Order: sequence, then C-alpha cells, then structure tokens
Amino acid sequence: MKDNTNHNHYNEGCSCRHEQQHEQQHEHEIHCSCGHEHPHEHSEHCSCGHQHQHEHPHEHHEHCSCGHEHDEQQHTENHQHQLDSGTVSGIQFTCLMDNLGCANCAAKMERRINELPEINAAVLTFATKQLRVFIKPEAAGKEESLLRQFQEICASIEPEVVVRRQQASEKGKKALQNSKAEAAGKHQFSEQQLELAFIITGALLFAAGEILEHLHGGGSLLTSVIYVISYLILGGQIVLTALKNLCKGQIFDENFLMSLATIGAFAIGNFPEAVGVMLFYRIGEYFEEAAVSRSRSQIMEAVDLRPEVVTLVTETGTKEIPAEEAKPQDVLLVRPGDRIPLDGTVIDGESRLDTSPITGEPVPVKASIGDAVTSGCINTSGQLKIRVEQTLEHSMVTRILDSVENAAASKPKIDRFITRFSRIYTPFVVAAALATAIIPSLITGNWNHWIYTALTFLVISCPCALVLSVPLAFFSGIGAGSKKGILFKGGVSIEALNRISTVVMDKTGTVTEGNFALQKIIPFQNYTEEEVLTLCACLEQHSTHPIGISITTAAREKNLTLEEAASLKEIAGHGIQAILSSGETLAGNRKLMEKFQIDLSGFSQNSYGTEVLLAQNGRLAGCLLIADTVKPEAAEAVGRLKQLHITTAMLTGDRLESARAVASETGIQQVHAKLLPEDKLTKLREIRKNNGAVMFVGDGINDAPVLAGADVGAAMGSGADAAIEAADVVFMTSNMQAVPASISIAKSTNRIAWQNVVFALAVKALVMILGLAGHASMWMAVFADSGVAMLCVLNSIRILYGRR
Repeated sequence: MKDNTNHNHYNEGCSCRHEQQHEQQHEHEIHCSCGHEHPHEHSEHCSCGHQHQHEHPHEHHEHCSCGHEHDEQQHTENHQHQLDSGTVSGIQFTCLMDNLGCANCAAKMERRINELPEINAAVLTFATKQLRVFIKPEAAGKEESLLRQFQEICASIEPEVVVRRQQASEKGKKALQNSKAEAAGKHQFSEQQLELAFIITGALLFAAGEILEHLHGGGSLLTSVIYVISYLILGGQIVLTALKNLCKGQIFDENFLMSLATIGAFAIGNFPEAVGVMLFYRIGEYFEEAAVSRSRSQIMEAVDLRPEVVTLVTETGTKEIPAEEAKPQDVLLVRPGDRIPLDGTVIDGESRLDTSPITGEPVPVKASIGDAVTSGCINTSGQLKIRVEQTLEHSMVTRILDSVENAAASKPKIDRFITRFSRIYTPFVVAAALATAIIPSLITGNWNHWIYTALTFLVISCPCALVLSVPLAFFSGIGAGSKKGILFKGGVSIEALNRISTVVMDKTGTVTEGNFALQKIIPFQNYTEEEVLTLCACLEQHSTHPIGISITTAAREKNLTLEEAASLKEIAGHGIQAILSSGETLAGNRKLMEKFQIDLSGFSQNSYGTEVLLAQNGRLAGCLLIADTVKPEAAEAVGRLKQLHITTAMLTGDRLESARAVASETGIQQVHAKLLPEDKLTKLREIRKNNGAVMFVGDGINDAPVLAGADVGAAMGSGADAAIEAADVVFMTSNMQAVPASISIAKSTNRIAWQNVVFALAVKALVMILGLAGHASMWMAVFADSGVAMLCVLNSIRILYGRR
C-alpha cells in the first residue's frame, strides 16, 4: 500500500530523519529545562518562555543593582548602562534640540537633566540632536512641565537652544529639515547671513586697522577705535552671552573663556591680537558648525530612506499623499527608478529590485505578482503596483532608522571617558593659566609676557574638539554600516567588535545556505545517473522532508517522468521499500541496505553530504549525495577574517565528517561538531578562555543562548524584529562578507576616534609647551581649539566613505 505521510526513515533514534536535519531542527527549537530565569541583557525570548540574559557579562551592559547611593559620575554612568542594556524602566519620550551647536554644552545639558528627580535616565545625542528621556511612572502626565524644565536647563547653558517634543513622523533627516525650515521662517537664515556679515565686516575693519598701524608705524587713536569697533562687531554677542552665563554660575563656559582671553589681550595693549583671535575664533566656529551640519546631514541621508510622499492608486487614477497617511491594503504605484515606499506585496507588474540600500547586496532581485517587497529597495526596471502591508511607522525603513538612532544614543566607553575627562580638563587648563600668569611674573617681573601666555591657555581650555569628535566618529561608523546592510546596536557594539579575536559561526544558515540540494549521483552496475535519479524520485515524490524534496526537485528540473509505485512502505529510521514496474526498489541509508542484505562491499563515501543509497532487485544501483550548499562567498569572507588576524571556528550539531568538509571548503580553522545547543555554549566559553573575546554569528533569535554568551552576538537574516532586538549586530543580508566588513568598520571607527583624541590633545599640549617656551601666540591657540575641532569632524566623516 502507498503511504504518503512524511515518516522519518533515514535516521533512527532521532525524529529528525538525519543528522544534518537534526541540527537544523534543534537549532531552531532551543528549549530551556532548568526552570530558572536566565540573564540576557537584550531581553530576548526563546521557546522556553523564560527571559534570557547574557551569561557572559558584556562590559557595555553593566547596570547597578547594589542599592547604594552613588556619586554624580556613577549616577550618570548607571543611567547610560541602563540605556545600553535596555533595562531602564519608565515612560519614554523623545525631544528635538533645535539650534544645539556645542557638543560640550550638550554633555552639560544631559548631566543636568539626569539630575532631575522625575528622570530615570536621559541621553542627549549631539549627532542627531535628540534627547531621549525615561521618566518615572509617578511623573506620568507631567511631560509638558518637564519639557519646560528641559528648556530652562538648556537655555541656561546655550540660550539659542529650543527644546520640543518630536512627533512620530518626524525623524532622521526630516527632523533636521523641519527644524531648519521652522527656524528659517523665524530667524535662522537671517542669523546665518548676519553671522557672515559680522565676520566680513569685522575682518574688513581688522584689515583696515592693520594697514593703518603699519602706515603710521605704531598705534594711534583712530587705529585703536577701529580695533574696538571691530571687536564689538565680532565679539560683542560672545561677551554678552558670557556675562549672562557667568550670572548663572557657568565659570568655564567657552564664551567666558574666549572673552576673558581677548579682553585680557586688550588689557595688556595687544589690540591686534585680541581682534584677530576673536575674528579667527568666529571663522573657526562658523566652519565647524557647517562641517558638523554637513556631516550630520550626510549620515542621515545614508540611513533615512523613508519617503515623504507616495503615489496612491484610486478608482479615478493616482494621487500623491503623505507617506504616513498610507494605510494597509492601500495600493501604491512604484515607477522605475523609485524606491519601494512601504513594506508590501506586488499585485501587478514585474521588475528587478536593487536591495543594496537595505541589505548591502548588489545583485538585483526579481519581483513579480505575489512577492513581498521591502521598503527602501529601488525599483530598477518595470512599473509595479504594491498592496501596503505595513504603515510607514512599522515599515523596514523606519525600523532601520530607529535602530540607527538608538545606536547613536548608546555611548561607547571612550565617549563616556572623554565626557568625564572634559570636566577635569577645562578646570585644569584654567588653573594652569592662572599659575602661568602669576608665578613666573612674580619671579621675572615680565607680567605682559606671562599674562599673554596664560591667555593662550584660556583659548585652548574648551574641550569641544574632544567632546564632539568621538561621538561623531562612532555615528559615522554606524552610518557606514547601515549603508552595507549592517545594523550596529550602538557605539558599544562597535567598540566591542574592535577587541574580537575569534569569530565563531553556526553552520546551517550562516556558512551554508540552509537549503538541501542534490550534489552528486554515483551510479553502479549498468545504471545511468538519470536512471538512478528517476528511480529514487519515484519513491520520494510525495515526501515533504527536505531530502525527499531535494531529490524530487532535481528530477523535475531534468523533466524526468516519475512512476507511481504499486506499493510503498516506509521503514522508520531506515528508508523506503516500494514496488515499481522494474521491480522491488529500496531507497535509504546503510541500515536499510543491510536489512535487505544488499552487498555494499564496492561502495565507500568520500564526499561531503548525506547519502541516499538505491537498490533494485537485490543489487546496489546507485548513491545520491544530498548536502546543504556552502555559500559561494563563505571562503572569501573567512579569508578576509584571517587577514584581520582573527581566528575562525564553527559550532554545529551536524556530523563531524560533514562539518570538516564545510570547514575544509571555506578555510574555517576550528571545528566542533555534534553539539546540542547547551554544548555550544560550553564550547563557546572554552574558546573565549583560550582565545579571548569572541563574536558569535548565528541565524537569529534561535541561537539565543550562544548569542547571549558571546562578547558580540551577530544575527544573520533579513532583519526580522526578533533578530534586531536580540543581537548586538544584525546583518540585513545573509551574505557572509558582512562579517569581516563589520569588523573592518569597527576597527576603522575606533582607530579614527582615538586619532581625534590624540590629535586634539597633542595639538593643545604642543601649544601649551610652545607658550611656556615663549613661541606660541593666541592665533595658534585658536587653531588648537576651533581648527582642530573642524579637522576632527572631517576626519570622522571619512569613515562613511572608506573602502573596505
């Protein structure tokens, strides 16, 4: 009799039919039997129903639970750790900080807001101008009151800043555009033009003063008046702001320090120096702001793929509507060259889609009726009509943007260190300036020289270059990753990737395609390959198992005619016995052949894959090898990892022979096979103990215990919500080239961040030393402040365009 049910007939002792499938099923069904709650910092869930946490504590996921009181620094650190780990509780809302222009001021604002009793945690990201706030449940309903407090705090530090709630549809580059547009209607464009007019007027008067001074061979009343007028035009607003801030207790404010330095130069009679320093300070600030704005906009352009409008198909034709108004089941028209605006399904037309903006994969993908399409992809050829499945808020482009913005808010250790260092640096330099002005003067009596030297110290005492350049470098790295379909969880993930010494990979779905295919046919006796495939496919044609499907698919691709068996019997753990017109036929494993006393003396398997033996009328007819296909780019990706001096290892539940064959083909150095999920975690710990920090690359949430146990967990996949939530890094495409690319970006980002820090500190230290030696001027000090900041910004943005 014929049995069309899918019995497991190739491998006894396991319901999975064979060992490769055993691995695949078990890796996708991870169960916890300990009955305890597992610590996992990403709050991911496995099929056990428990909440898991990283068994190995990530350095960037620490949070305080000691219950003791902490000082202000520990308090702020605690807030940041909670934000990084997702353990912070409370009601969240996001504000936009219009006109925020100083990274150091942003750090002060964040610190002051975190001190409010209603706040659980707050993080202000200068790169995106976003303030993310978690308020305590008992403060619910007081958001408007808190917003007013935020405004007071921020205005007291930087008067031009305007704090406002961010709307749901106002994100990314559109938030920047909207804030600029709103400000333009009021004062922004006039302020920019006024700023430039002041600089030009002040520069002309300064030049006139210099010419007059050289013509008359010294200072005159007219020359002094010109210098004073020039100074008032260039520095009047800065001095007024400094006085206002001084009344609020801000002694080490940049405006105050610059005012003190230049007024001090006036006091010792160095009028040209005072005006020139203020002039070049204003020029430096102008170009620094332009560089930061340009950098921010370039990064957001790279990651914000959301449409502003979509073309809605109606009964009477088409019309354009705002993208946020499109609803599920609406039909949208996508013309060639347009981006897919929202996640949906093709209902009319055929085209090829460039998915590289989302996945980084350069090869276009065919899309036709019934295919799901992802927002952000580019329609390259034919016209399509798509049915909306997800609104803008829930489409892939918004989820990617959210991921990038969340990542930007997650500050790496170096950023937190620089923020703390800046609080010490400025008072230290000011104290050094005071000491330089008094002590040598008392000894030498040359007060003018040493006061001038002290003033150069004041000019370079602002830490803006340091505070600005590090987060911008990491934000550029996050943007560079998103362009390649790599989503970093944050700066902490990038920082952790830089320390990785070993990349540990799952096999199925990571190194291999995860799809079984017929790899080889070995005929015996007088049978041909086509006959062996036909006979085996006749027995497997009704199977729903991956092995059976792969055999049937191969036969149909060759247009072979398949016969229905007169009777068919499946033998559990062995294979199939059937009666065909050509006689009794067997298809299965070695145990089946041994059961029916088939002579296998002339057969030995030397190739990678699962064998399906075929016998007819008591004689061995052939063998089919079925295997999961190794990804074509796997070997090259592993080679690139070796070039980065990173050890590669593979953990799999498959047979050792199969695992070694895959490792041999790809170049993976260490192989650990026949592992249960809990065994993988144990083996991962061993690898970490022997090699150092490890990155585990798996196929998503299903590898939760091992992802949790790694220093960096990376999910291969299409960017599903669960994977994005669970992993430190998400590869939107399953291409293995993303693994070395992510590490390369991380190394480049960390290298550039430290370059900025070392460069800024070295230049400032050099100017201080030259000043003490009598060779530095305030002009050099201005370069050490504004000039260095601008160069650090430009250095940071090159990550976005680097070749890897």
